[in-house]
Amino acid sequence: MKDDTLLVTGGRSHPDEPHLVNPPVCRGSTVLFPTLEALQNRKGSRGLSYGRHGTPTTFALQEAFAALEGADGCHVVASGKAAIAVAMTALVATGDHVLVTDNAYGPTRHFCDHVLRRFGVETTYFPPMIGAGIAGLLRPNTKLVFTEAPGSQTFEVQDVPALAQAAKAHGALTVMDNTWATPLFFRPYDHGVDVTIHAATKYVVGHSDAMMGLITWCGAEVGRRIDAGVKDFGAPASPDDCYLALRGLRTMGVRLRHHETAALEVARWLQARPEVARVLHPALADCPGHDVFRRDFKGSSGLFGVVLQPVGHPALAAMLDGMELFGMGYSWGGYESLMIPAEPMRTAAPWHDAGPLLRLHIGLEDVGDLLADLEAGFARLHRAEKGAA
Repeated sequence: MKDDTLLVTGGRSHPDEPHLVNPPVCRGSTVLFPTLEALQNRKGSRGLSYGRHGTPTTFALQEAFAALEGADGCHVVASGKAAIAVAMTALVATGDHVLVTDNAYGPTRHFCDHVLRRFGVETTYFPPMIGAGIAGLLRPNTKLVFTEAPGSQTFEVQDVPALAQAAKAHGALTVMDNTWATPLFFRPYDHGVDVTIHAATKYVVGHSDAMMGLITWCGAEVGRRIDAGVKDFGAPASPDDCYLALRGLRTMGVRLRHHETAALEVARWLQARPEVARVLHPALADCPGHDVFRRDFKGSSGLFGVVLQPVGHPALAAMLDGMELFGMGYSWGGYESLMIPAEPMRTAAPWHDAGPLLRLHIGLEDVGDLLADLEAGFARLHRAEKGAA
């Protein structure tokens, strides 16, 4: 089935339940077993054993998302950060070495630098555009390559197939954060990836009202390790949030197509503005990795970056504080437009732009209204700059 059909029908295939359009919320902690044998083998009806390991609502979401991404399995956890933490710790041990892209999501770096380091796992950050050159950074104890394409602040598009091929030849696993593209715009398992993580808080939920992470995998041994890691952490998503994610999943294709079209229109408008030094959007020809994007990706989402010409903080504040439609908040993927300053944490490939970097998420509002809001924001910026002079 095509993606749009999978989005609508996934997780609705259980014949022993009422034929509801969406699987209902099933809450519960204690599961009763009919026999001692069933209790000792933890074989309850439909795989139920204890609420922490999931309910039918959880299982429906996992089934739907695994089918969408072409994965062997999926686990739901409490947040995107939890998905990162569970996946990485499930796949490494004391004395191991991991390679992480230098443009990764900030909490990914924090987890590597503060948690993995504390437990004796060393992290090296690699330049996002290194491609097959990553083979030169692999060590005998390198067990994992973590990539995020594009990076969620600076938007370089990494050559995922080249990274995965080098890792596989070395005997290491490739983990990818696929939140930006979703399975609709990038198929990780067609490009050699072993494990993906998603902040389902973003495009899957789509309404900025639930926190959730998803981990998918291919391969029985990798799945066994992820399954053990999820059980070790004991941090499931609630059935209520799984219901919200399932509801959001049904419309994700429609929403993403709007996000893509609207974001490209706004990005091209910004390219022509004198206040803008450059626009960081993978679908634009001057974005680093655009050739890889055109080769491997089916589309682009609503998140991109803008580097402004150098401007003072008061002028930037005047612009952002007065926005009517663009909110300031640390998320994206919902129906609302957002814009925040971003400060890249770079060590392998330092960030040199002189002007401030803004991260924009284009929501589902009318594009003309969004452009008018930006126009008014730039006018405030100019007035504040003149006043300071």
